[in-house]
Amino acid sequence: MPPVFIWSLARNIVRGSTKRTEATMVKLENPILMGTVGAAQGLRGEVRVKSYTIDPTAIGDYGHLHTDDGRAFEVLEVREAKNVVVVRFRGINDRNAAEALNGTDLYIDRDNLPDEELDEDEFFYADLEGLEAVDAEGRSHGTVTGIFDFGAGDLLELKGPGKRPVLIPFSEAAVLEIDVDGGRLVIDPIAAGLEEEEKEGPGSRRRRPPEDDGGE
Repeated sequence: MPPVFIWSLARNIVRGSTKRTEATMVKLENPILMGTVGAAQGLRGEVRVKSYTIDPTAIGDYGHLHTDDGRAFEVLEVREAKNVVVVRFRGINDRNAAEALNGTDLYIDRDNLPDEELDEDEFFYADLEGLEAVDAEGRSHGTVTGIFDFGAGDLLELKGPGKRPVLIPFSEAAVLEIDVDGGRLVIDPIAAGLEEEEKEGPGSRRRRPPEDDGGE
């Protein structure tokens, strides 16, 4: 069965809680990026946020959002706008406070994601990082170090020892199997763009594109 790609909960959901923002600083053990704060909206402390959830208004459903430096924010209100959501956080009450958050990344901890909502062949994108990418012959092509979307489809970043990171398409053609418990995913190196397709004719063979190790 082909892998099921869950971009929804990997980049997540939210509704907001009734607890007050905690004054203590919290350092997340396994942070998952939920959104990035943009410009202030109006004069009452609202901010525009790029939400990384399948439902953009779900930016707060898993509790408080945290920053790299340990601050915690509670979502009080959220509404959709063009390409973003407009969010009001507890304690952010004027434009100056809102503008100070511009560019801030917001995270939750991986433990806050509800595994019981996943079907057997579903997973969170966050769980892909650290998996080893191997082909059908068992050759390693590095480990997953990131998942990106630059507008033309999702990409996996692979990094091997002494090699520069490479990006491969996160598609059913390139990624044949995902075994989170086993710590690996199986890829087709040709569909992934890591090897050239075998040519017909005498002496033809499959070969890898030259690797640039950057002098490392």
